[in-house]
This record gives sequence, C-alpha cells and structure tokens, in this order.
Amino acid sequence: MLLKRQLLSILSIGFIIVLSACSGASTEEKIHNHLEEAVSAETGFEEQQKDITDLEKQEQKIYGEIIKLGMEEFDEIKELSQQALKSIDKRSEAIKLEKESIDESQEAFNETDSLIDKLEEKEVKAKAEQLQKVMNDRFKAYGTLYKVYSKSLEQEKDLYGMLQKEELEQEELTEQITAINESYEQVLKANDQFNEDTNAYNDLKKEFYDAADINVTFADNTEKK
Repeated sequence: MLLKRQLLSILSIGFIIVLSACSGASTEEKIHNHLEEAVSAETGFEEQQKDITDLEKQEQKIYGEIIKLGMEEFDEIKELSQQALKSIDKRSEAIKLEKESIDESQEAFNETDSLIDKLEEKEVKAKAEQLQKVMNDRFKAYGTLYKVYSKSLEQEKDLYGMLQKEELEQEELTEQITAINESYEQVLKANDQFNEDTNAYNDLKKEFYDAADINVTFADNTEKK
C-alpha cells in the first residue's frame, strides 16, 4: 500500500543580481521578487515530502508484516496495526504542514496579479498571463491532491482499526482494501496533474524572465522521489 507520490517543487533560482522591492524597481522586477518569494515559501513543502515518503515506506513494511500473520498471532497484528496508526497520524501532520507551505506560496504568488495588469510590453505581459494561469492551475491541482490524499489517510486509519478486531469478516476487509486502492488511483491522477503543471510553470517562468530581460541563473534542484 505504499504510495510513491513523486511530487515536484518550483525551480529554485540563483541570483546574478539582487532585485529589491523598492519603489524604484520596475514592474517586471517586482513580479520577479514575488515569484521568488513563492519559491522560498515552498522550502517547507520539499522538506515534508521526504518525511511523508519515509513514513509511507515504514507503513508499507508494517503492512507487509501483518499480511504474513495468521489470526493465531492476533496480538502481534494488533500491535503492528497500532504502530501503523501512529505513523499515519504523523503523515497527517506532515501533509498539513506541506499544505501550509503551498498556501504561503500561493499568497506570495497572488501579489503578482495587480502587477501583471500594469505590464506594458505585449510579449512580456502575454508570458506573465500564461505563467499566472498555469500556476493557478497548479495550486488547484494541489488542492485536489491534498483532498484525495487526506481521504486515503482516513481510509487507511479505518483499515488498521478493523485489523484490531478479532472477529473481522473477510468481506469487510476486502471492501476496505478496494476502497483504498480506488482512492490511490485518484491520488496518482491528481499527482500527475500537479507534476505536469509544475513542469509547465518552470518552463514558462524561464520564458518570462527571458522576455522581461531579467538576468538570473536557474538551478534545477527538483528531485523525483
């Protein structure tokens, strides 16, 4: 039941020049600053991904041990199920922290809305509007991912709760596992959309900086997990 999410983050930027948000900065420079604030806000997002992946692996190991046991070893099944529940609680907290990071990123990115309207150069404005749309799509995709992932966590908690019942019916267990598998399909679909939007955003941000003649060095530190 291990879910390998393969989440991606925004590209980090290595500065060649440091642009301040002072009143003398151009509109393009101000947009640049807010885009990089959004990148910085997702640092916590990246950190939580590792914790979540490690917990998923831990739960996969526990589940593998449980399915090897028979009902004559019920006490051990119960103990392992309780361990899994504690791990899921930790994963729930991690996904909440991850979402907070994304929310902060969205708040920073939204500061570009009024600035994009002020852009005068046609090509630059067109790139900025494309960037705006794709990033908003990305935030929406994450919202969907968070929703379905949280649902799968609740279903897993129900599963491990069931496994602590000595009189558990096989039909009930099978139905729960089927429901979890269906949720995973939704998670993977939402995850793919999030990754697609992330990649599109990364490409468009480069194009926007080129069009706006903003001189930065891109350091691609995205990592597939």
